[in-house]
Formats: sequence, C-alpha cells, structure tokens
Amino acid sequence: MKKLINAPGTVVSDALAGIAAAHPALRIDPDARIVTRAGEPEAGRVALVSGGGSGHEPLHTGFVGRGMLHAACPGEVFTSPVPDQILAAARAVHGGAGVVFVVKNYTGDVLNFEMAAELAGDDGIEVATVLVDDDVAVDAAGTAGRRGTGATVFVEKIAGALAETGAGLAAVAEAGRRVNAASRSFAVALTPCTTPAAGKPGFDLAPDEMEVGVGIHGEPGRSREKLKPASGIVSDALDAIFADRPLAEGDETIVMVNGLGGTPLIELYIAYADVARYFADRGIRIVRNLVGEYITSLEMAGVSFTVCQADEQMLALWDAPVDTPALRWGT
Repeated sequence: MKKLINAPGTVVSDALAGIAAAHPALRIDPDARIVTRAGEPEAGRVALVSGGGSGHEPLHTGFVGRGMLHAACPGEVFTSPVPDQILAAARAVHGGAGVVFVVKNYTGDVLNFEMAAELAGDDGIEVATVLVDDDVAVDAAGTAGRRGTGATVFVEKIAGALAETGAGLAAVAEAGRRVNAASRSFAVALTPCTTPAAGKPGFDLAPDEMEVGVGIHGEPGRSREKLKPASGIVSDALDAIFADRPLAEGDETIVMVNGLGGTPLIELYIAYADVARYFADRGIRIVRNLVGEYITSLEMAGVSFTVCQADEQMLALWDAPVDTPALRWGT
C-alpha cells in the first residue's frame, strides 16, 4: 500500500487539520469531529447537516459553505459518523428554524442519523430527513433499498440554496426529496480501492475487467464484464438510468460525470462527450452539468453518472450563489 498518510489510524484527524488550515471560512471541531461554516448558527434559518464515511471527498466536508451545507460529520474511512457526532453538528448550526439531515441510504448512516434525530428532538431541535437513494444498479426489492450516491450533491446544492432564502423546514426538506426522486445514478469501476486500515484492495479486478454498477465503498455491482471503450460504458450506464426513469424529448436535465478518485480529467471529458451525444440523439437537453470529482472512493479508477430531470425551481436554485471548497459560483 502506497498512500500519502502519516498513519492509518490518524487519516481522518490529519485530514481535518488540513481542511482547517486550507479553509479559514470553515470551523473544525477536532474533538467532536464536525465541520461547520464560520459564524454558525444563523438565527431563523433552516440548517443542512450531512455526513458519512470519509474517503469520498469532497463529499461532504467540501460542500460546507454558503448555499450548501451548514455542517458535515466525517466518519472514519467508509464508516458512518456516530450519533453523538451528528447531534453535535445539529446543535452547532441550529438557529431555531430546524435542521435538515441529508442521509445516504446505507444501513449505518440511516440508523445513526435516526438516533441523532431522536436525541436532537429531546433537545428541542426539530429535524427533517431527506434520504438519498438514487443508485439504479441496486434492485431495491428485498434489500435495504438503493444506495445513495451522486444525487447527494444535487440535493445538498438545491436544498441548501432554498434554505438561504429563508424557506421553512418542511419546504427545504421537500425540495431535497423532489431532487432525489428526479435523480438516478450508475457507476462503473476500472480498479478497486484500498482503505488505509485494510492495506489491500477491497476486491480484485483483472486488467481487462470492470465492475459494472459498483458502489462507492467498492460494493459489488450488477456484473463483472470485459473492459469496453468509453462510449460503450456510457451507453450501458445511461441505458440503465433511462430504463428506470425514462425521459422524453425536450426534457431538461442536470448531468454529472463524476470521477471515483483515480480517473484523469481527460477521461471524464471523453465520457462527457459520449454522454452529450447520447442525450442529443434523443432530443433531451443537458442544461447544467458537472464534470470532475465530487463523490469519490479513495483512489478507485472509474466513473459515475447522475441525471436529474430538472424543473424551473430546481434550475433557479442550482444557479443560486454557492461558496464552498469544492463548488463555487455566483459569489
């Protein structure tokens, strides 16, 4: 294992120290292990809190700032934050109007955020939860449900922008749920990744193989197949997305082509060109896009695709100013 770390056991605390040094507009509590905006709480405004295992950066700490999250709770690598940590974040940012928890649909995250919501309620903090479950590679029947992946970024951006307007708790949470319902994602891995604690890859892939429908922690996908050209990977992924949520000619979308941690940007642009052709052939409009690394899996090479059928309100909130370490425009 070759990683730019000091020790496997200090990866998260060392990274938080770096975030504190690099981004003075954020406040890091190293004991509670939470990241908040400077100046929190803001009286009278709904606050957004999210979190999950580390190793997916910039999710979630990189999206703390004006127009997105008020606080993030980074767990250990690929491990949910604990309820006390989530509660500390809610307390730190609660300004009297309630807190929205944005939760990816993984068993540990769901249970720990539910427990934190109950504890927050005991403190008089009203909590609404938005569950993100956009991964079409998972058959929701007979499982804990679909995994939360790329749509998390869309939910945090759009719900976060609405919170900035002074909207109420129910409205902000409903906006997040509408974005999740309108979004679908699919990922393909070209290589595995190695967690610092394990010291070896989480799964094996032959040089000519790819994992189709992989999860962001390296969970198995729909199938293991021979490597294809980018155009074939894009077609397969978008076919799966469109089969689950069909789009019609003239529909407007927000599309993210996201690297999983070890994919060069030149390859992501190759993939995006194929995405653009796929949509153009069907008369479906991409009106906003992101190309880059927004939700990663350590050093995994691969790509995920997220498509959101956007309405007028979503687009207006997407365009609203945002100022975070990983997403910034209109400021």
